[in-house]
Amino acid sequence: MIYEIKENKKRYIDLLLLADEQESMINRYIEKSVMFVLDDNGIKAEIVVDDNGNGILEIKNLAVAPQYQRKGYGKMLIDYIQTAYKDRFVILQVGTGESSLTIPFYKKCGFTESGRIKNFFTDNYDHKIIENGVQLVDMIILQKQINL
Repeated sequence: MIYEIKENKKRYIDLLLLADEQESMINRYIEKSVMFVLDDNGIKAEIVVDDNGNGILEIKNLAVAPQYQRKGYGKMLIDYIQTAYKDRFVILQVGTGESSLTIPFYKKCGFTESGRIKNFFTDNYDHKIIENGVQLVDMIILQKQINL
């Protein structure tokens, strides 16, 4: 079951920190964004989205508890968002690090690379972000059309 969290969003901070490991960055978007959790006999995953303007809905955070990764929960949340928002938005967008863990997942979900923000991680985080042994530097912007 997927449902929206409207209050006390920070109670999911441990899950949010899996996808965005600096709490001050999460604080920039958590209250103004829309959060959904996937509950399958306990919370397995969450997604936070925000209206980016110009018909673009942005995924700000998508996290699946480690023991439930690679079981389809992340894709289920993306599919849910795509269906729920297809009449209000044209594009679903996500910004992520250039990682062999995340880029293939989003591409498998139908996203294509549409841009890059140079030095995003080195300019905006107070520590090095290392994923799968590689330091993240640029943010890769991926998009998919959702109002087909």
